[in-house]
Amino acid sequence: MRGRLQQDLFAVALAVALAAGAAPPVQEVVDRIAARVENDIILQSEVNTLGRYQTLVEGKSESGAQILNRLIDQWVVRTEADASHFPRPSDADVQRGVDRLLKSFASPEEYEARKKQAGLSEAEIRSMVAAQLYLSSYLDSRFRAAVQVDDKAVEDFYQKAVVQRAKERGQTAPSMEAASEYIREALVQQGINEQAERWLKESRARLHVDKMIDEGAK
Repeated sequence: MRGRLQQDLFAVALAVALAAGAAPPVQEVVDRIAARVENDIILQSEVNTLGRYQTLVEGKSESGAQILNRLIDQWVVRTEADASHFPRPSDADVQRGVDRLLKSFASPEEYEARKKQAGLSEAEIRSMVAAQLYLSSYLDSRFRAAVQVDDKAVEDFYQKAVVQRAKERGQTAPSMEAASEYIREALVQQGINEQAERWLKESRARLHVDKMIDEGAK
């Protein structure tokens, strides 16, 4: 696998340096292992990149330990998706995802400022969007059929969330007919997330994981 190959190449380079009687130059060490997951590894650079992406999207990032846990979950989903030969998102799908991200900002200028703050390139952003699309699409395909949302659940959500929130804001709620499709999809997504979390919890319990990041790391 990619992680094992990178690890082996680094070990060879280190052995050559030691055989020559010289310690490896500190400035050449640009990455390290954040965790071993089964026979693969997660690199510190992957933790850093996801943290920067969170800064772009949310304005702040989680701790290193929390991000590592997310990457371990992503490893589980990606490994199963790859094994099932799940199709990768098309270039058009990725571009639509990037466009949606851009539209989530108040202006292109705000997006550019946040991107600069996060220290991300367009290529890195596109790569992160592609990865998220791949993983979320796989989870959707795996769990959607098992999620059932009845009319009563839609009605309850409409009355307790949509109508109540509109009243609190002094606004007129959209009609049940206009809102029902969006409510049903939101409830389906909630059900997918709940089933995916249960599956990931069971999968994590079976994994052999060695973390090199302290659980209290920021």
